[in-house]
Amino acid sequence: MATIYISIGSNQDAARQIRYGVQRLDEMFSHLELSSVYESEAVGFEGDNFLNLVAKATTQLTISQVDQAFKRIEKAAGRRRDVPKFSDRTLDIDLLLYDDLVCDKPVKLPRGEVTKHAFVLLPLTEISPDLVHPLEKQTYQSLWADFDKKEQQKLWPIEFDWSVN
Repeated sequence: MATIYISIGSNQDAARQIRYGVQRLDEMFSHLELSSVYESEAVGFEGDNFLNLVAKATTQLTISQVDQAFKRIEKAAGRRRDVPKFSDRTLDIDLLLYDDLVCDKPVKLPRGEVTKHAFVLLPLTEISPDLVHPLEKQTYQSLWADFDKKEQQKLWPIEFDWSVN
């Protein structure tokens, strides 16, 4: 069994999309553990605020199978792939870590956003502060302590209603 970390985000009907994504992930993976949900301003473009969180789970699927599962969930949620990288998202699900594996294919791991974006690093730190980044060789708690908070000043935890409306 591999331990995986998953970034989940949305800024289009975000609460419903986050609930949908987490429900699908919970059906596919074991021992799903969630960080708090954070709200943040869009990064790299003008758009509605995002909701983001990180999930930890275990799986017997390969990296490629996990990535394909995420793409199917995103597609079912209305995700479009013919838009600019920095744009609105119905649902964005990314594999951040697969155990402590470092690779470029089938996806780049660990995902670069882990150390570059507060909306990924803070929730990851919340659920696994003592886990060591496989390239940086520092704990996520240490990486967060050293993170330049000016990169994204508008990030805050929110009370999230997990019940379906």
